[in-house]
Amino acid sequence: MSLFWIPLLPALGVLAPLLSAKLGRTQCAFITAAAPALSLLLVLLMAPAVFSGETLIVSMNWVPALGMNLSFRMDGLAFLFALLILGIGLLIILYARYYLSAKDSMGKFYAYLILFMTAMLGIVLSNNLIQLWMFWELTSISSFLLISFWHGKTEGRKGARMALTVTGAGGLALLAGLILIGKIVGSYDLEVVINSGDLIRAHGAYPVALVLILLGAFTKSAQFPFHFWLPHAMAAPTPVSAYLHSATMVKAGIFLMARFYPALSGTELWFIIVSMTGLATLLLGAYTALFKHDIKGLLAYSTISHLGLITLLLGMDTQLAAIAAIFHIINHAIFKASLFMAAGIIDHEAGTRDMRRLNGLWKFMPYTATLAMVAAASMAGVPLLNGFLSKEMFFAETLHQHTLGSLSWMIPVLATLAAIFSVAYSLRFIHDVFFNGEPIDLPKTPHEPPRYMKVPVEILVGLCLLVGIFPGLIVGKLLFSASSAVLLGDVPDYSLSIWHGFNLPLTMSIVAMLFGIIIYHNRRKLFKFQSQFPETDAKIVFESIIQCMVRGTQKINAYFENGSLQRYMLMVLLLVIVFAGHPLLDLLQTEGTRTQLPLTSLSIIMATLLVLSAFATVIWHRQRYISLLTLSVVGLIVSVSFSYFSAPDLALTQLSVEVVTITLLMLALFFLPQQTPKESSPGRVARDLGVAAIIGGIIGTINYAIMTRPQLSISEFFLENSKPGGGGTNVVNVILVDFRGFDTFGEILVLGIAALGIFKLINRMKVFMPSGDSKGINWTKDSHPMILRTVSQSLLPLALLVSAYIFLRGHNMPGGGFIAGLITAVAIILQYIAHGVDWIKPRLKINYQWAIAIGVLIAAITGAGSWLFDRPFLTSWFDYFSLPLLGEFELASAIAFDLGVYITVVAATLLILANLGKLTTSHRPKMEDK
Repeated sequence: MSLFWIPLLPALGVLAPLLSAKLGRTQCAFITAAAPALSLLLVLLMAPAVFSGETLIVSMNWVPALGMNLSFRMDGLAFLFALLILGIGLLIILYARYYLSAKDSMGKFYAYLILFMTAMLGIVLSNNLIQLWMFWELTSISSFLLISFWHGKTEGRKGARMALTVTGAGGLALLAGLILIGKIVGSYDLEVVINSGDLIRAHGAYPVALVLILLGAFTKSAQFPFHFWLPHAMAAPTPVSAYLHSATMVKAGIFLMARFYPALSGTELWFIIVSMTGLATLLLGAYTALFKHDIKGLLAYSTISHLGLITLLLGMDTQLAAIAAIFHIINHAIFKASLFMAAGIIDHEAGTRDMRRLNGLWKFMPYTATLAMVAAASMAGVPLLNGFLSKEMFFAETLHQHTLGSLSWMIPVLATLAAIFSVAYSLRFIHDVFFNGEPIDLPKTPHEPPRYMKVPVEILVGLCLLVGIFPGLIVGKLLFSASSAVLLGDVPDYSLSIWHGFNLPLTMSIVAMLFGIIIYHNRRKLFKFQSQFPETDAKIVFESIIQCMVRGTQKINAYFENGSLQRYMLMVLLLVIVFAGHPLLDLLQTEGTRTQLPLTSLSIIMATLLVLSAFATVIWHRQRYISLLTLSVVGLIVSVSFSYFSAPDLALTQLSVEVVTITLLMLALFFLPQQTPKESSPGRVARDLGVAAIIGGIIGTINYAIMTRPQLSISEFFLENSKPGGGGTNVVNVILVDFRGFDTFGEILVLGIAALGIFKLINRMKVFMPSGDSKGINWTKDSHPMILRTVSQSLLPLALLVSAYIFLRGHNMPGGGFIAGLITAVAIILQYIAHGVDWIKPRLKINYQWAIAIGVLIAAITGAGSWLFDRPFLTSWFDYFSLPLLGEFELASAIAFDLGVYITVVAATLLILANLGKLTTSHRPKMEDK
């Protein structure tokens, strides 16, 4: 179970940021780091098992019917990424303590960072495809918050929006791909998926699934042509850039390709898409980085290039290439995080990141310069540093692939060209920033940063040296276990020696360094050549595309949404006619074989009244009160129909709802004109009659087809299990409070939210109150007749008694909390109508808003009580008891849930109707009123 705590513990670190106002900056940083540190300790404790080849898996049921379980796995690949996420994350927490200014909200920053850390751990440790996707989308949301942390700057807002749009769209493609993979394999369990490679590759849907999953990976890891969002994400604070763009967010796409490597690789389609995308990204990023004047801009494009390098290695589809890709993931995370933090120190202490002004910083901050130069040399692939080793492996693998057939020689040539540019932009970073003359108009005099701000950079630069000199000792077991997870244990022999003699890969490295120096020395000619091409700002292009899409959708929306409800209904009904009408033309196929019920005089009378009432409602729709009365007849007939077809619960519910609805409409219509103007021309009336007749025929035909066919129903299950499973003979009520209790809980929650929303809308509403009818006749001054007041008071105890009776018997006979609640609400509403708000208010001191909350809380506590007995939410308990005089009786826990339903229904109904009724009085409710 300790595996569960690895992704969950960091989330506890958000408590410290919430208390940041009461903590000092240093205390906030260290308390925030405590939970991730414990999580890192748990990861390290699993190292012996992981290095021995074990895969640790822990699962908990979530939605087993859909194949979705809360499941985590720890193998070599997950161990590697968890180590990077937590290790570098802890360094970033320490670094950010000194980077952020006093004006920045440190608590908010750490909260966003911890949220992102949790999401990344969820991705790399997930053993369920849908769970992985949920954490994947959480990284997009949390990265949006981090990138836009300085939301006062337009660059931050636009960069965050661009990143969220691109990665969010890729996430949707990924979800479709994961669902497709789950359907192919028959399981969303990652362990099953990665061991079903042959099945997936042989399936006809493999190309579609592959493209969808790669879209998710490419957008997240900034692969061409989706690379444009990453440089603009540099508007984030530098600690964010150091974390998201070295070890975490952009590596999520790389992780996804590595994780699904056993299941999706091994086909020509994989070779072509992955390797060509990686090669294009490698070259584009390396070339563009040379021309960037902003340090973080240079590092951003170099990140794109190195991500392309890793992708190219995974696309070569050889075992040694996959090992090289894993090795470069480690090395790139180490030197790139240290470079970003060094860039942040320079910006923090010099006030700018423009390399055209940052010259000669060696004299002002030699210690920081030394650290940055070592990290940049590692990025360039200088010997005795970690970047050199993985780049040597990369060169070696480009020489042993046949991706492009007879043109495969181009890949090592282009790889060397990219390495040349890598040396050139690394050299530019070193020379232009730390040497190259004197600083030019810096905002402030640069100096060394605070001591502990350099500690994270020192640790990472130290690792660059240690891995470069002692690779086998430092990362040997880690690389082997991660590679074993990617290759499913079939790891070939490979060497991590720092010297393999004079060979072709070494020659390629020497060529890259020599020509990189030459290119940098002649950079002015190259800059002049590049200047003749117009520079395209991806941010402007992206914004223009978004605005174009907005304008297009506005035009479409304006064409269809013209404010006419009649037109909307017409379009919907025409679509129904087009798609549903044609299949129903064959009436012989429509009729089923089920025996029809015989017609009776009662059913004929009821149907006739129903049809006539419906017609009357339509004919007199302009006279609102008359149409409301005829509409109520329709509801009454429906209630009688339910009773006629042996559904007394539905009949009682429908009848109660009709009374409440009619009362509500009467109150609302009081403020509206009593008649509406004639709006439809004769031609439109004829058109609508024709459409209505066709739709009526379609609906009638569908009903006829359904009713004349035998239906497989789940009613037998409920009839058989209602008593033994729920303890009640009223099947409908048992379904509501037990079998489908979660649905009922959701319904009362929605009802409460709707009531609160309506209350807020009408709380301070001031509407015109008419004093007479449409003919000018004044309303009577006696708004509360004595007879109505006397009768209502006499009926109230009886109505409450009936409500209690209906409530108590609901589990075994028609009734229940919902019906009883409506009866109680109707009885109290009658008091409002008879006596008025001013008379009721001092006598009925109930805060309906609190009553709604109490009702929902009672229902929730009742449902959660099942967990104490290891049963699903809202599982009913019942038993039989015997007491003197009363004899034997049944007691079920569902009655408590039904009580919550009862209270919520009463409070929600009264909150709407009583406060709507207040608009007709001199009383104006205040915000604190019920």
